[in-house]
Amino acid sequence: MRRLVVLGAGTAGTMVVNKLRPRLARDEWSVTVVEPSAEHFYQPGFLFLPFGSLRARDVVRPVRPTLTSGVELVRAAVDRVDPDARVVHLEDGRTLAYDYLVIATGTSPRPDETPGMREGLGDTVHEFFTYHGAMALAARLADWPGGRLVVHVTEMPIKCPVAPLEFAFLADAFFTDRQIRDKVEITYATPLPGAFTKPVASAALGSMLEDRGVHVEPDFVVEQVDAEAGTLSAFDGRELGFDLLVTIPVNMGADFVARSGLGDELNYVPVDKHTLLSTAYDTIFAIGDASDAPASKAGSVAHFAVESFVPNFLAHVAGRPMTHGFDGHANCFIESGHGKGLLIDFSYDVEPLPGTYPLPRVGPFRLLRESRVNHWGKLAFRHLYWHALLPGRRLPVSAHMSMVGKQRPEAPTPGTTTGPVVPAGMD
Repeated sequence: MRRLVVLGAGTAGTMVVNKLRPRLARDEWSVTVVEPSAEHFYQPGFLFLPFGSLRARDVVRPVRPTLTSGVELVRAAVDRVDPDARVVHLEDGRTLAYDYLVIATGTSPRPDETPGMREGLGDTVHEFFTYHGAMALAARLADWPGGRLVVHVTEMPIKCPVAPLEFAFLADAFFTDRQIRDKVEITYATPLPGAFTKPVASAALGSMLEDRGVHVEPDFVVEQVDAEAGTLSAFDGRELGFDLLVTIPVNMGADFVARSGLGDELNYVPVDKHTLLSTAYDTIFAIGDASDAPASKAGSVAHFAVESFVPNFLAHVAGRPMTHGFDGHANCFIESGHGKGLLIDFSYDVEPLPGTYPLPRVGPFRLLRESRVNHWGKLAFRHLYWHALLPGRRLPVSAHMSMVGKQRPEAPTPGTTTGPVVPAGMD
């Protein structure tokens, strides 16, 4: 009997076991998933909790029903992995031997990595990347009278890199609806040189922030948070005052990855970015947010990566070459407030571009352009997540990046900053 052990029953881990279990003969393979939590969280929903757009019951479900039959669930935390002995040591003293290991323990906010941040969490400093943090922020926003709001990103990478932008857009709409927008000064502080990581999207999203009266503070590398003084300080000497700080702390992988000697400085597992196989051990894969693959740390990436991972895993364990390369494909709906949103679609090699998705001209979704259909797509995704994505059902979109429907801006001519948009080539 060959043993597959998957660490983590979040988005990536759950999809892996639900897709692989039917493909692995039950008399030849055991499949075990290790997860300390009894609850599975729909993490994209955390964004909406502070504004009352979703309720707690919309984002939380028990773990066990999300797993297909024939998968053993071990409720425990991982202490360390011994990759040479192929053994997982659990914090309760138990051990699990494996033939193949998939690390899918994600990434988590670490406010302790920034001086003053963890100690400051409370009345004036909040985060929404955890369930409890989002609920605490909801309670604070419910009666906040206004003042200086700073939306802050500590360091990249973070899971769902568009989420802080969405928060700024939704905060603008939220305070407008409450008729106190004129009493709120919103600043978006980021370590990036602009609103986003790539130039076309950064220009579009930065313009949207400007239109909403949100000041962008770029290249802001935070040194410390002083909740008592209400200040956010950067290493270059800049200081931002706040009455309410909504921060995205440093994101890091699981601590057991470091204890096992399997991770980089942020506890992410180094992998081949196309196969997701560990660069150190040919019996270990890392998928989703747990790997160091230079893709966006988002649910859509986990979904597209799993689509490539499953045939690769089956080939690898059979001694065949892995030919289904993952291209870093990601797409993200971005809520922009007042019932509208936009969509970005990109990969390792292609930045977010304007156009339509998934079909040319027809769409129905607009890339880098606001529409109500995009907003509806964002809302509908929660239902797809619970009923199609997690169970491992195939969605009617390609897991690989396509240039169909996209438009690529021409290179700027001398003396200009942007050129006209021309249709991109077909795949």
